[in-house]
This record gives sequence, structure tokens and C-alpha cells, in this order.
Amino acid sequence: MSLRTQQRQKVSLFARQKKWLLIYGFLFSVTGCSKAQISSDNAKSGLENKEVVITIDASGTYQKIDHFGASDAWSCQFVGNWPDAGRNAIADLLFSQDTTANGQPLGIGLSVWRFNIGAGSTLQDEGSGIGDEWRRADSFLNDDGSYNWDRQAGQIWFLNAAKKRRVNQFLAFTNSPPVQYTVNKKAFATAGKSNLSVDKFDAFASFLTNVIKGVKNKTGILFDYISPVNEPQWEWSDGGQEGTPFNNSEIAGITRSLSASLIKQNLSTKISVAEAGQLDFLYSAGNNPVKGNQVTDFFRTDSPNYLGNLPNLEKAISGHSYFTSSPFEQASEKRRQLAGSVSAIPSLKYWMSEYCILGDNSGEMNGNKKDLGIDPALYVARTIHNDLVNGNASAWHWWVAISPYDYKDGLIYIDKAKTDGSFNTSKMLWGFGNFSRFIRPGAERISASLENADAQSNLFLVSSYKDLAAKQLVTVIVNSGINPVNIKLAIRNLKVTAVRPFITSKDADLKPAALTKSDQVITIPARSVTTLVGDIL
Repeated sequence: MSLRTQQRQKVSLFARQKKWLLIYGFLFSVTGCSKAQISSDNAKSGLENKEVVITIDASGTYQKIDHFGASDAWSCQFVGNWPDAGRNAIADLLFSQDTTANGQPLGIGLSVWRFNIGAGSTLQDEGSGIGDEWRRADSFLNDDGSYNWDRQAGQIWFLNAAKKRRVNQFLAFTNSPPVQYTVNKKAFATAGKSNLSVDKFDAFASFLTNVIKGVKNKTGILFDYISPVNEPQWEWSDGGQEGTPFNNSEIAGITRSLSASLIKQNLSTKISVAEAGQLDFLYSAGNNPVKGNQVTDFFRTDSPNYLGNLPNLEKAISGHSYFTSSPFEQASEKRRQLAGSVSAIPSLKYWMSEYCILGDNSGEMNGNKKDLGIDPALYVARTIHNDLVNGNASAWHWWVAISPYDYKDGLIYIDKAKTDGSFNTSKMLWGFGNFSRFIRPGAERISASLENADAQSNLFLVSSYKDLAAKQLVTVIVNSGINPVNIKLAIRNLKVTAVRPFITSKDADLKPAALTKSDQVITIPARSVTTLVGDIL
């Protein structure tokens, strides 16, 4: 499959990815280089056997963090019905903020959980046209217009499990309107055309509003956010999963209907737009002008699709980092362009609302074949850093928290078993946890730079966050090189005493190291993601 086809229709990537690529006789590493090349780059960057000073200045402030999250699609519909031992162990890994006696985190402490409101393909069974039942989704809506709140029970279990483990933000999203409302009565489109006619916008909005109310009555959880469309640029016409395309004017119409419906029912849930399938569509026309330039189309006052005046619209534009994460410098430039576009709109934020490793990523990391090891974790950590530092993202969300597939799409991997099974964690889970577990909602990114210029390298990445509520300074370091690096912190305009490293590497999963004074030398292991947590006085 060509990259162009991958870009036009993400769902095909899950079903028909290329064979694992052998490049020039060896497998590329996470950085796109052989180990020999990494060693050479380390030497050229001045990182090998040299002390690096990281200057952190609390007076240089950037975005505040809203949340880190992942979604319950699609496996939670089954795993949520597993015996308690298995499903609780998985929930602990995703949501827990607790630690063992020696400070070892039990989980990655997600701060938002994404709930997939299904369109009803599960109820259609094989007649749905979606061949893989694990990618079908249930629906609360009956054909007669009534609702069955006992459906999506596995997902409801995980919703409650997240709340029990102190997750306090929840986002509901949908890939397709209910099949009762779609043009072709399926949960995926025909010939790349929108599967919801204009005369059904209000019905769709009422459905989403009713689901928000029904889930609240069932669980006590009121969704903080509702996202009515997902990756509207793609065609969604091959039956790989639920989905439908929309152009910007259709998204605007749906959003206005939903806004009015939520207001009528006195619900405080905020609407999130627009889950762009690729970051380019947020700040440029991409390959489809009526589906691109979404920042200006939805948030500039002179646009016919202006939504910024809706009182219950979250002042954030959301997009997905697929197909824009490699090569690193090109990925950085795309995010800087996005950040510039977003900053031109007063008070607007950028949410990176979905990512996993897809495609061949310029030969750096192939999304085919699951890999529980450190290489994909380093690649993901570099992508998170790029979104946070160059894109100024205030939220970052992984795609499927639990995967039964042979792709690099899961944080936790399971047997494809509906009633019970085994599971394995991945280093992607723990590498993501270096961010999600410690950078809590309300933390503010501050200036962090490498003092010695010859040590500047995209193999060694640093970002820092002050959390005045928790009185913590959190610094995340991604060392993709094959050598350990000795660092010293130079902290300005903030007083920090001791710091504790938490290390994810080939041999460690958020492993806590000994407390050390903030002005002492700290060794950052080779090929690791390390979080330094310091107490602010």
C-alpha cells in the first residue's frame, strides 16, 4: 500500500500494512539510524562521555497541560467483561496513581479516558459489512427510538474503573452516527461520501445528548467533553471499522445542532472539534480545501463555518499526529507551523487527540508487527516531545489502550479472547507513563534547554513542567542514543531540593532511582525515557 493511500484512509493501515521493512540489510532503529550511526551521531553531538547542563527557567512559560489520555476502542467492549482479576489488573496499569512502598508506580495515571459511543454495527453482526467483530461497536439506540442502557457494558465497566482510580476527566467520541440515521444504514460510508444527511443533524445531536444523560444516570459520570466527528478527511468506505467523512461546513452544522441540544438539556459538557486525521489539515488545505484549514475555518470570526462564539465549545482544536512524525526535523517544522496558526487565534489551544505508530514513517519505525521493547517506546516519546514542545499541545492522547492486533497500536496487548485471556504490557505503555503519570492537569511547560550548544541533538530531548498545585518540577528526558549521558540541572527562578528519577528502559518500567540533590550530576541511561521529579520549596 502506498503512503498516499495510507494518508487518505487510515483504516486500511490496520488491515493491510506492509511487511516489516528491511532497509539496506538491517532494521532501522527508532531514530532511523543503525546503532553504528547513532554512536557516530552521539560523538558529533558532543554527548558521549560529556557532562551536559540542562538549564530550566521557570520564568519562560508556555502551555498549561489539560490531560493525557487513551481510548477504550475497541477491546474494552470485551475486556470489560473479563473476570475481575484480569480487568482490574489492566485498569490499574492504565489509571492508577498509586505506588508501592519503594515508590514504584502501579500504573501510568491517565488523566482523561475516551469513551467510544458506538454506531450499532455490533447489532447488525455480519450484515454490518465490517468483517472484524472486534472493530464493530455497540449502540444504546434501539430501532424504535428507545434506548437500552445495559449495552456497551464492558466499556461502562472501564468508565467506572477509571473513576474509581481517580480519573476525573472523561471524553465521549463517535466515529459514525447511529446506523438508524446514516444514509446507507451502515456505520461506514459509501464511495467516500458523507453518511449523514443535513436533515439528520438534529437527530444525531439529540442522540449524543441522550447518551450523555443516560451514561450519567447509569454511572454518575458526566462527560466533560463530546467529540462528534472523527478524522473527517478520510473516506471510511472499506468496511474496516465505523467511520464517515465530513467537510467543514457539515462539521459546523453538526456542532451547532449539538450545542443547541446540550444547552436545551442544561448539560455542561463541552464540544471538542475536529479530530483532524492529520495535522496538516489543521493549518493548511492539505489535499482537500473543504476539509482543511480547520483552525481558521472554525475559529476565525469572518469564516462562514465560525464556531468560536458557541458558549459550550471547548476552545481547542484537536488533530492526530499520524503520518507527520518523521523525519524528526520535518515533523518539528510541521508542529511549529501548527503552533503559529493556533497562536494567531486568541486563547485557542491545540489537543493532540489520537496517535499510535502507523505506516513506515520514512523508514524510521514501521507500524506493522507489535514490539513490546524499547525501540517503539523511544519513537513514541520523541513524538510526544515534539507535540508538546514544538506544537505546544496541551493534551496528548493515545489511540487504543488495549490491542489484540499485531501492530504497534496498543499500550497493553491481549489475546483476542472475548471472555477471558492473558495480557502483556509494552514499553510504549511505560514510556508514555513518563509523561502521563507525572505531568498532571494544570502543570505548565517552562523553558528547558541544553546549555552547551554542541550537545544539541534530536537524540537527546528535554522538556520541563512546573506544577504549583503539587509543588513539583517535572522534567522528561528522552535519550535515544546508545550511550548514557551525565547531566546537571541549572534551575532558575524556582527553588528545588532533591529530585528522583523514574526510568523506562530495556530493563526498567518507570523504575524509581535514589533521591539526589538537584545540583548533583545525574546519569541518564542509554536508550531510555527518564522523568526527574523534584519538590518545589
